[in-house]
Amino acid sequence: MTDPASYWPPFGLTLATPRLILRPIRDADIPAAVSAALSGVHAPGRSPFTRPWAEAPAHELGPNMAQWYWRCRATMTPEAWTLLLGIWHEDEFIGCQDVEAKDFGTLRTVSTGSWLRLSAQGQGLGKEMRAAVAAYAFDYLGADIAESEAAAWNGASLGVSRSLGYEINGVTRANWGGTLQDVQKVRLTPATFKRPDWTLHVDGHEPTAKYLGI
Repeated sequence: MTDPASYWPPFGLTLATPRLILRPIRDADIPAAVSAALSGVHAPGRSPFTRPWAEAPAHELGPNMAQWYWRCRATMTPEAWTLLLGIWHEDEFIGCQDVEAKDFGTLRTVSTGSWLRLSAQGQGLGKEMRAAVAAYAFDYLGADIAESEAAAWNGASLGVSRSLGYEINGVTRANWGGTLQDVQKVRLTPATFKRPDWTLHVDGHEPTAKYLGI
C-alpha cells in the first residue's frame, strides 16, 4: 500500500517528547479525535475557544471536526498553512496542537492553539506539547516569533504561556462564541523561550518543510 506521506509529505512528520507523540491527523485518526472531544474538553458553558466547537451536539461534532481537518489540508500552501497535530499519550489520542502561519517566508511568525480532553488535563501535558511545537518552530522551521492568545479569564492557558517564557503582547476585544471577551495575546521568541530539560526528537521534517516552501 502506498504511504500517504508519499503524496502529502506532512503525514510523515512526527515530533516526540518524553511522554507525547505529535503528528498530523490522518483520516484513520478522526474517530479517535471525535471520541476524545466527545469525552469532554471543558466545563459546560465555559468555552476557551473563539468558536465554541466542542459544544456542538454529538451528531454534528464529528462531521464538523472531519470537515475542519480536510479543509486545513486542502487549503495548505506556502503562503498560508495550518499543521493540525494529533497528540498521543500512552497510545491514546488525547487532543490536538495546531501550528499555523501566513506569509511565513517574510514574517517568520507562527501562531498556536490546542485542546486536550478533560481526563488528560492537569498533568503538565499541555505545557509539554506547546514546548514541543515552540522548539520545532524555532529550531527546525526557523521561526523568529511564536504567538498565542487566550481569554483573559483562562488562567490555565496563560499559566502555560508564562511558564514557557511568553511575554504579554496586548489585550484585544473579540466576539468569542457570541460573547464579548477580553483576549490576552502573548509572544515568544528564541531568546525568551524557557526550554524544557528534554530534547525534541523529529522525523520527517525535510519533506514537510519543502512542501511548506521553507
